[in-house]
Amino acid sequence: MEEIIKKAEILIEALPYIQKLHGATVVIKYGGNAMISEDLKNAVIEDITLLKFIGLNPVIVHGGGPDITRTLDKLNVKSEFVNGLRVTGEETIEIAQMVLVGKTNKEIVSLVNKKGGKAIGLCGVDGNLIECEQYKPLVDGKEKDIGYVGKITNINSKLLEFVATDEYIPVIAPIGVGKNGHSYNINADTVAGEVAIALKAEKLMLLTDVEGVKMTEDSKSVLSALTADEVHDLIDKNIITGGMIPKVLGCLDALDKGVGRTHIMDGRIPHCILLEIFTNKGIGTMIMREKVLYHKNERL
Repeated sequence: MEEIIKKAEILIEALPYIQKLHGATVVIKYGGNAMISEDLKNAVIEDITLLKFIGLNPVIVHGGGPDITRTLDKLNVKSEFVNGLRVTGEETIEIAQMVLVGKTNKEIVSLVNKKGGKAIGLCGVDGNLIECEQYKPLVDGKEKDIGYVGKITNINSKLLEFVATDEYIPVIAPIGVGKNGHSYNINADTVAGEVAIALKAEKLMLLTDVEGVKMTEDSKSVLSALTADEVHDLIDKNIITGGMIPKVLGCLDALDKGVGRTHIMDGRIPHCILLEIFTNKGIGTMIMREKVLYHKNERL
């Protein structure tokens, strides 16, 4: 009986969040180990399917770098990176598009459908959903041509809004299209952020392979909620460093452009999405413009 009562208490704790977020758009960047482990795959997709059935509008943006690398290795095509971005020539963009759109995207769509949801797979080429131009990173102060790597210039959100607010779950592969009709490979975190901005999402959720933002690298305690000012302060103090910096800066950019809340969370934890959205404290780091409670019992 105690176990049953605990389950009821969990549902009651979730109730005010379900009420607050009904009809809201949630953009989820799906990547890392959560895409590799079969158990975690199932847990993530179950979470997202549940969000749809209780009245939220989830949108999935997925990565797929490891899948691309494995395919390139099989075809004896060398993988090369500059500033964390894959050098993407003619052969590589064809393979990347084949893997991301033809394999990874359809696997996620199929899994959502198996869980009882209705997913639609998309990429930036569909309806010019993600328009972009070539991106050239700075290396030693000079622009470097790394091939068909895209910088987003526009998200055509009308299609996404139509699909996401109906009964479907959009699943987006991070491939964009240029004015010349050529495909471009784009960082999935960047796509997720721009999609969240275009859709005026209430939440942008980044599934990562780290617990969240910590005061020190060895700390076991995750900072559960931060304001934009606190994030800048932690960067200045070298507490937020390395690969976490672009993630938090991406979150701040999304907040500046109208997204309600952003989350950096550990995709290695089963049902991490539900735990982050529907519990009073959450499990990752939530970044917001200012600390405004959804309801009186929320702990920030």
